[in-house]
Amino acid sequence: MERGRSMMRSTVRRRTTVRMASLLVVAGCGSGSPNDAPGTAGTSAVIGAGAGAGAAAGTGGTVVGASGAGAGGAVATAGAQSTGGSGATGGVSGLGGSSGMTSAAGAGGAGTGGAGSGGAGTGGASGSGGTTGAGAGGAPSAYPCDGDPNGYDAVVSNSGGSWIAQRGSDMVYSGADMRAAMQAGIDSLDPGRTSKQSVLVQGSGSIAANARVSVASYTILNVCGTIDVTGSGSGDMAPIYARDRSDIEIPNLSLTGAPVYGMFFRDVDNLHLGQIDLRLSSGLGIRIDNHGRTDRADKVTNIRIDHVYVEGTSTQGVETYGVDDITIGTVVARNTGDSGLLLNDTTHAEIGLVDAIDAGTGTGYAAFRMANRNGRVDGAYPVNIHVGEVIARGGGRGIFCVSESGGAVIDRVDIADTGNNSILIENCYNVNIAAEGGSVTGGGDIRIAARTEFANSSQITIQNLTVTDSAINENPCADDSTFLDNTLVRSASNVCN
Repeated sequence: MERGRSMMRSTVRRRTTVRMASLLVVAGCGSGSPNDAPGTAGTSAVIGAGAGAGAAAGTGGTVVGASGAGAGGAVATAGAQSTGGSGATGGVSGLGGSSGMTSAAGAGGAGTGGAGSGGAGTGGASGSGGTTGAGAGGAPSAYPCDGDPNGYDAVVSNSGGSWIAQRGSDMVYSGADMRAAMQAGIDSLDPGRTSKQSVLVQGSGSIAANARVSVASYTILNVCGTIDVTGSGSGDMAPIYARDRSDIEIPNLSLTGAPVYGMFFRDVDNLHLGQIDLRLSSGLGIRIDNHGRTDRADKVTNIRIDHVYVEGTSTQGVETYGVDDITIGTVVARNTGDSGLLLNDTTHAEIGLVDAIDAGTGTGYAAFRMANRNGRVDGAYPVNIHVGEVIARGGGRGIFCVSESGGAVIDRVDIADTGNNSILIENCYNVNIAAEGGSVTGGGDIRIAARTEFANSSQITIQNLTVTDSAINENPCADDSTFLDNTLVRSASNVCN
């Protein structure tokens, strides 16, 4: 193991408080998990994993503009303004609001009425109910599920098991097929339009895993009911699908069952997902990528996701690949087969909260993972990935940065009892962990590492952490790493001089 730094390296500030006399010294000479393939080409859904237990839905009343299916607090998160809801998951660092833009810390406020009719959410153990800000804030949704259907260009509804799709006074579908009714509603909108038109879906039903609803450009699709995905499928099938489109909004969606992908968007710019609830038994939750383009440097842009609750996937909860300019309010992941949130080759990302329990159990995946040159801008790594907080309980890893990624600041960290490294930074550059504070308890160590096929890790900062019953290990020595104001409790620091 390399124990010193070359003369080329800069002086590194190190300030670590050690509590308790007995320390567990862990050398940490090994490289990453064998599960961690460098630079994967993206993830394909694998069918078969069982559904996770998930967190209970919010018990309190209806949230304006949301489906009412809470997760780790009231549903009022990042998009629709709560009528109360003291347990809202959103409001992290003022994120959210229907505009999807970032405001000052705490700007989310307490909604329109403090702890009013929304009530506190029941779901999400171990601090998963949300942080910083009592409500989601922002303006009310223009497309609430309890609103007036007369404001939509087309309405798809279920009555006694029969689906009807209407465009004004014209009936464009009548029958038993939910997918066909939804597609007919979308297809009834004006062809060649250059401004958005809207479709409301009222009622619950099923769609086969080998079928899809294709969403056209300039479409608002508000699904106020639950789609249960049945049977099996392959390829890029998804009940909600768009490819080579733009200007799409999905204000509300609830999915159950076993899709290949719950939502799949390829080469789609100007995409806004609102309140998304995915309680699955297999598949991948949401995938957004640019992989239909000849030039992979031509990324999809202007992506906003307000709030996702995802459980029971056999692979990733939410995954991006080849995206620039993305804002995510909250991702709540429960029992996902791989990562809760995975960013690949994604730049200029603003993320409020990643809250995961048992994400990637038995794997090298993490609650929050960055891979495949994530955060790389014009061959360099300026700070362009910002995460308000990562919460992880159990699962594989808490945070994992790999394969020439970086340019990231994570403000707050709350990680406990991971089966693999609590934090692994491997061949990453300019990464700042716990800029505002946090804790790592039990589970695997905090590790800075590198593989020989990429440039050595550099400019890594691990700071403001209370590390309990774990360790901080650095091997091989990174370039210009900083360990500052960390408190060790029955833990070891095995870092380079």
